[in-house]
Amino acid sequence: MPVSVINKKKSEGVANWRINALTFLFFALVLVLLLRFYDLQILQYAQYRALAEGQHSFFKNLVPKRGEIFMKDRAGLYPAAVNRETKMAYAVPKEIESASQAASTLAPVLQMDAEDLRMRFENKDDMYEALKHRLSEEEIGKIKDLGLKGIRLADENYRYYPSSELASNVLGFVGWKDHALGGRYGLEAYFDDQLRGTEGSLFHERDASGGWIGGGQKEISHAKNGDTLVLTLDHIAQYQAEKILKSATERYGADGGQIVVMEPESGRILTLASYPTFNPNDYAKTEDLNSFRNPAVNDAYESGSVFKPITIAAGLDSGKILPDTTYVDTGSVKEAGYNIRNSDLKSNGKQTMVQVLEKSLNTGVIYVEKLLGNKNFADYVERFGFGERTGIELVGEARGNINNLKNLKSNIQFFTASFGQGITVTPIQLAAAYSAIANGGTLMKPQIVDSIIHADGGEEILQPQEVRRVISPQAAMQTAGILRSVVVNGHGKRADVPGYLVGGKTGTAQLVDPETGKYAEGKSTGSFAGFAPVNDPKFVIVVKLDNPKNVEWAESSAAPAFGELMKFLLEYYGVEPTEEYTQEELDEFNRYHTLGQLTAETVGDGDGADASRTEIKETKDKKNDE
Repeated sequence: MPVSVINKKKSEGVANWRINALTFLFFALVLVLLLRFYDLQILQYAQYRALAEGQHSFFKNLVPKRGEIFMKDRAGLYPAAVNRETKMAYAVPKEIESASQAASTLAPVLQMDAEDLRMRFENKDDMYEALKHRLSEEEIGKIKDLGLKGIRLADENYRYYPSSELASNVLGFVGWKDHALGGRYGLEAYFDDQLRGTEGSLFHERDASGGWIGGGQKEISHAKNGDTLVLTLDHIAQYQAEKILKSATERYGADGGQIVVMEPESGRILTLASYPTFNPNDYAKTEDLNSFRNPAVNDAYESGSVFKPITIAAGLDSGKILPDTTYVDTGSVKEAGYNIRNSDLKSNGKQTMVQVLEKSLNTGVIYVEKLLGNKNFADYVERFGFGERTGIELVGEARGNINNLKNLKSNIQFFTASFGQGITVTPIQLAAAYSAIANGGTLMKPQIVDSIIHADGGEEILQPQEVRRVISPQAAMQTAGILRSVVVNGHGKRADVPGYLVGGKTGTAQLVDPETGKYAEGKSTGSFAGFAPVNDPKFVIVVKLDNPKNVEWAESSAAPAFGELMKFLLEYYGVEPTEEYTQEELDEFNRYHTLGQLTAETVGDGDGADASRTEIKETKDKKNDE
């Protein structure tokens, strides 16, 4: 065979092999592309569409739902802070044909800066650019009408407070700060980490230019939703307290006010009301930022005479006095160049400790403080919880200030402290201290969260926490008896509730001018603190009115508000009316027991208060039988 023919066949064979190889490679490449295309378009369609187009259906797996907050009532749970569905606007910059035109068109609709939008739209590597959250219905409609390419809407949750202003100083709100959305003030801030939950995460490899690598490693961690809080607050009682507080504040021209209602046995807070308040659904329109604060927890003040029962309780517990212990009231006490007088400017002569609180005598509690001694008195003040935070689950709790009691040689500071001046306390501290008296001498931690429902459905019940024993059951019962006498015979008559044994104490204290550091003329704070029924306390209430203008004494302002709310609570919770005892019947009992003075046998293992109350009834029954 000629050489030329052989060479020709060899050339054709090589050519065919090359064609076949190229064909094989072509089809192999096509097959690989088809498989990859199938993987991208079919198997991972949803994910990559989300990444490319910013679909919210994917990103919502990375954003947790905020836990909700509920109050309670006698029927069940009541929503206080919940999540609602709305729309947000976002952009897919790589789809926007003209960044400047889209920005100028969209800016007036979203009320945003056009130049800022243009710069964000020009970043073509950005596949998801959030523009504005919580759109109004009008904004949603306009965006849909514009039909701008690359501008999309997505579902999102937002925080909603069904009762608007109710308990807003307790709840706080969810808002933006430094480009981050989170809890601001109140419970929303204190429990922000738990309410917020845990965000999910997406890891995807990128190339040197920052672009996504199609076949790169991907890791997705789904979000964990936040915990839900169930509060101790009763929304019916909270509503009534806020209504009464607002009415009293406006009636007496006060700058503001607070009400605390606490269960003495458990420490649970049923009501924590402040005025003025704000609407957390529209918090941006609140002009005075102080409205976001909770003064019952955040602000300390000189409480005045509502502190006197603390001094009397300390004297009774230490054994330095009994309810019928007497002293001679000369109308004033001189110390370190100061002349401390009674508020009524009277000299009352021989007085018992019961009359000291009935008439609110400054000289009487100074007498008790002298018997106690400065160190002992300061110890009792601290044991009642003053000068330290109660630990209630709210941000910014104040300690109060009892630094004046550190200098044990300064008698004048201790004398004024005995009637609530020169030291500062918070309403929540007062409520806890009075609860200790009502609870047989045991101080409980104020509790505002009843339970936490975790994202997995598990529920954590928060148990009441005992802080410490402050005074004996005997001293607590004796103090309670004196407080009842204050309401019957003293300045607390307008706090009484017919059919129930109510005990309490008024307090009117001058306000200190922050500029001069001196007491301001004509400015005061009116308070009333007490509990009922005295024989089986269910509720402790502290009412405080800030600088009332058209009334001088707390017995005419805070006391009536206390009485109105206490009446509501006793009836709302179905507390049976208490059998009243006449003064003659109490006097007959007191001849034998000195207003609750118990023998060692009666006190027993801490049941002295209940035993004494039983003896009162037995004494009355015996008299009726005779």
